[in-house]
Amino acid sequence: MPLSPLVRFGTSTWTYEGWQGQVYFKKYSKTTFARECLGEYCQYLSNGEPCFRTVGNDSTFYRPPTPNQLRHYLNQIPEDFEMCFKVWEELTIPQFARQGRYGAKAGQPNPRFLDAKLFNELVLTPYREAKFEPHTGPFLFEFQRHGMSRDEFCSRLDTFFSQLPKDFRYAVEIRNAGLLGPDYRKVLENHGVAHVYNHWSYMPSLREQHERMEQKFTAPFTVLRLLTPLKMSYEAAKKRAEPYAKIVEELPDMRRDTVELLKNAVGDKRQAYVLVNNRSEGNAPLTIQALWSALQDAPL
Repeated sequence: MPLSPLVRFGTSTWTYEGWQGQVYFKKYSKTTFARECLGEYCQYLSNGEPCFRTVGNDSTFYRPPTPNQLRHYLNQIPEDFEMCFKVWEELTIPQFARQGRYGAKAGQPNPRFLDAKLFNELVLTPYREAKFEPHTGPFLFEFQRHGMSRDEFCSRLDTFFSQLPKDFRYAVEIRNAGLLGPDYRKVLENHGVAHVYNHWSYMPSLREQHERMEQKFTAPFTVLRLLTPLKMSYEAAKKRAEPYAKIVEELPDMRRDTVELLKNAVGDKRQAYVLVNNRSEGNAPLTIQALWSALQDAPL
């Protein structure tokens, strides 16, 4: 049974050389692999159909893309492919962590936090210049754990999204479980912004997140990111899953909750983006194939 066209599966990133012999069969040099393998990624099939119709782009978390980068992607992706870009961290960090990579800003408040003008000028402009809009999936705003209260965070989100253009789609991923609830849901719903259901170390299960969101989606689309096992640190998940060549341990609750959310979303005629990380079960393409099979057993 073909998968509903409303569901798009992809991996958290595509530039993983360990998928040679599984996803990648062309010969690439070390210097060209990351730049040239996206086209082959898009050609990967499952049951004779394109398996990946989306992908995450984590690199844009560290700097916005240039128009030339986006044009380079355009030259490799098919017509129906969409890429989900993380938003530049300069806009999503209320206070910089005490880490060396932040230099003099380490430990300081961030004056650019949720700066709508900056987002419009520095983040969105390259997509318009490159004419990338038809291939742009939801922008992913990843908020690391922080000390802001629910009221302050929701107020800042509300102000920010009220200033953004409506011709792009936006999704919010939080790492503070205490923010989940009616106030947060209503802000997202008022602006047509999706909550990112993230299967991540210290968040509740996907099912519990949906319950805390009053079992309501907040946008005409939804996003799921299957990142790490619950109650397991990033470092432990990485060590457990390396070298990412096989399923090291199935996560049946994660799979069940994913299928249920997808059934609910498609039943509501909503698009659904599912981005899977190697660190969840050990090998993202195999996890996606298992989810695909589970959907066929419980048709949408």
